Amino acid sequence: MTAATGRFITFEGGEGVGKSTNIQHAADWLRGQGIEVVVTREPGGTPIAEQIRDDLLKAHHDESMAPMTELLLMFAARAQHVATVIAPALKRGAWVLCDRFTDSTIAYQGYGRGLSLDDIDTLKGLAQGGVEPDMTLLLDAPLDVGMGRARARAADLNEATDRFESEQLAFFERVREGFLALAQQQKHFRLVDATQPLAVVQQAVIGHISALQSQGCASESQAGGHNDE
Repeated sequence: MTAATGRFITFEGGEGVGKSTNIQHAADWLRGQGIEVVVTREPGGTPIAEQIRDDLLKAHHDESMAPMTELLLMFAARAQHVATVIAPALKRGAWVLCDRFTDSTIAYQGYGRGLSLDDIDTLKGLAQGGVEPDMTLLLDAPLDVGMGRARARAADLNEATDRFESEQLAFFERVREGFLALAQQQKHFRLVDATQPLAVVQQAVIGHISALQSQGCASESQAGGHNDE
């Protein structure tokens, strides 16, 4: 493979929509095509970013976290992740499958918390260095479906509910509205109905990835794609 064949695919959606399961299925399918695949997540993906993730999601702090602090920590983790994992993988020609990226920040911290989308866009430019997804798969489900799955999963794994899963329903309604607005605005989005049976969802995911694969290297340069500099 050459560096030009690397692709960056992000998986987005609310809680409990099946991102992890579908990412693993997509990774297995791509590896079956002889493609090097890097599976990663946000916030996280590197030791430093994983430490930030723990502070953001799992750690129980004695003080409440200000929304701007949350936003800056998200982008601090992202800057490290892009620089040390995502950009190098794309440069060597790997396909990167990432569980959440900046569109989650727009949905959660922008639409959910009400922070300035202009501020988020400024931080995005600083943290990403021109690296953008070639395609974003938005797995969408009504809140009662997704939240029910998320809580059941946490119970099965005996995990404590994280900071975001503990938010009120109105917060998640704003987040979902944000994701759906992005899907309408951004050409790289592909909307997948996550309420369908898993096999149907997986078929849709592979269909979108296969279409991206068939576009060839020319589409990347035409669309602006990611920046391997």
